[in-house]
Amino acid sequence: MSNAQAQIELANWQQSFQRRAQRTGLRVFMVVVSALFFLFTVAVITRSQYSDWQSLAEQPWQPLFDPWQLWLNTSTLIGSSLALQWARQSSAKGQYRSAAIAFWLAGGCALAFLFGQIWVWFTLASLGYVVGANPANSFFYVLTALHGLHLLGGLLVWSKIAVKLMHKTPLPQLSFSIELCSVYWHFLLVLWLLLFMLLTSSGETFNAIANFCGF
Repeated sequence: MSNAQAQIELANWQQSFQRRAQRTGLRVFMVVVSALFFLFTVAVITRSQYSDWQSLAEQPWQPLFDPWQLWLNTSTLIGSSLALQWARQSSAKGQYRSAAIAFWLAGGCALAFLFGQIWVWFTLASLGYVVGANPANSFFYVLTALHGLHLLGGLLVWSKIAVKLMHKTPLPQLSFSIELCSVYWHFLLVLWLLLFMLLTSSGETFNAIANFCGF
């Protein structure tokens, strides 16, 4: 084996090792985040059994009884996840323009989701549902903020890849990063859907879950 072949094989091995490490790191991070939100979910269900708990979706006059704003925000996050999947598939096929358009679209939809969540906060606050009004309000703000921060962290990684796409970095150098980005986005989408169901649950639903879990 020549020195050139040995160097190529070494470079390939290093790249493969680095990618396995990055994929494993992302998986570990998602497990940690899942555990964090699971603990918050347990805290919400437990706290809902106290008499001062007032669900935000209990009665028609409450703000999340018809959560159309959250549905709108959810649609933008779904669009972002789908766009990243499109970018991932396009990059795997070597379709640079398609991958770039889809990737930038995903970032735009994610930003729209974050601004939409802030819009919901202002709407709730204007109706008097501020953080300290009751425990359900507090958990809503905390959980949506925590989810938003994780999405914002993903957007920081997204921005680095977007800059490389603008500078025409070859797709083979970006396809793996786009793949990891799409996996993280799908994870955040599933996490948000679960939070959506939790935060818009009625008092009866919380009681049923608590009874089932033995709280």
